[in-house]
Amino acid sequence: MEGAIEVCGPVGVVLFQLGGPDSLEAVEPFLNHLFSDPDIIDFPFARLARPAMARLIASRRAAKVREHYARIGGKSPLRELTERQAAALERELRKVLDARVLVAMRYWHPLTEVAVRQIVEMKSRYLVLLPLYPQYSRTTTGSSMNVWKRQYARAGQNHIETHIVHSFHDEPAYLDALIEKIDQGLRRFDVAETRNAKTETRNSKLETRPPEDVHLVFSAHGVPQAVIEAGDPYQKQIEETVRLAMARGGWPNPCHLCYQSRVGPGRWLGPTLDQTIRRLAAAHSHEGHSRASGDPPLKPGVAGGQCHSRASGNPTSPVRLLIVPISFVSDHVETLAEIDLEARALAQELGVGQFELMPALNDSPQFIRALAELVLARVGASDSPPVEGQRAG
Repeated sequence: MEGAIEVCGPVGVVLFQLGGPDSLEAVEPFLNHLFSDPDIIDFPFARLARPAMARLIASRRAAKVREHYARIGGKSPLRELTERQAAALERELRKVLDARVLVAMRYWHPLTEVAVRQIVEMKSRYLVLLPLYPQYSRTTTGSSMNVWKRQYARAGQNHIETHIVHSFHDEPAYLDALIEKIDQGLRRFDVAETRNAKTETRNSKLETRPPEDVHLVFSAHGVPQAVIEAGDPYQKQIEETVRLAMARGGWPNPCHLCYQSRVGPGRWLGPTLDQTIRRLAAAHSHEGHSRASGDPPLKPGVAGGQCHSRASGNPTSPVRLLIVPISFVSDHVETLAEIDLEARALAQELGVGQFELMPALNDSPQFIRALAELVLARVGASDSPPVEGQRAG
């Protein structure tokens, strides 16, 4: 970054995340917060029934979810990772800007009202709200913004010029950070070594080529189909991220899009991660589709034609998979337990030759620079005198 940006007063930046339990005892109250969210549980007369329903769902799911957290250290790493992201982003921004970066969690501490109080105490005149969800959904970014507006109004604040980053699914700097991590994941696979016959000399070195047989499996957090049918852009933005990443990364590998973390009955986005692993393992197995019997037919690929599922390599050799958590920017229970433990165990059971999880973005320098670009683009668009209320950016 070069050159300071002139603004009147300090700039506040708030990073929004889901939050996660900080102990096994916190799992059930965390789930109660989650299922009390009107942006997640909504139906006729839900306002009256939601509290009792949230308690019921939380109590029924607590044991299973507690087991997941027990397997990854007894708590969610999300707070620590998000605070590391905030500290790194603040250091990056302070090269050109008087900025302070805060954290607001939706369902566990530090909750949104804490960040609101900190912003009030800062006497900031500019504010950038940055949800750490690359793709917009009313169930994630929308929910975080709704609770922010409620808490902000209660604090009586209306004089801070506010810019909201609604999504960054197609931002080049974010895509570059994602591509860097996919490349790191691909380097975990053995690569073929060849000699170029036309240029071979006595001292010529073996050339390596990327492992083109590795299937890139993009896994996103699922949402109910009803949310998409109501106009939520999440699925389209997920597909756009995959399409742009594949084009920008230039990999010839086959790729697939699937969804995970389904909760409750009803139709959700699919196919699931488990279904995708079963299908790919069966396609590369002598036992063929017998291993995948019982699974519904899948529709691999991404709208726009950029993602393909062509056969690659020997169809009877064990398939190799790199799982790319496309909607997650930090490690948490969905990546560390659902993918790295449960999906890995399924892959081993099905005879998958190699199963790797892409390293998370977390606080990688490239990702922090991408976040800084998002903030500076909004601050740079600000007029010198602050305006009343909030506006999206």
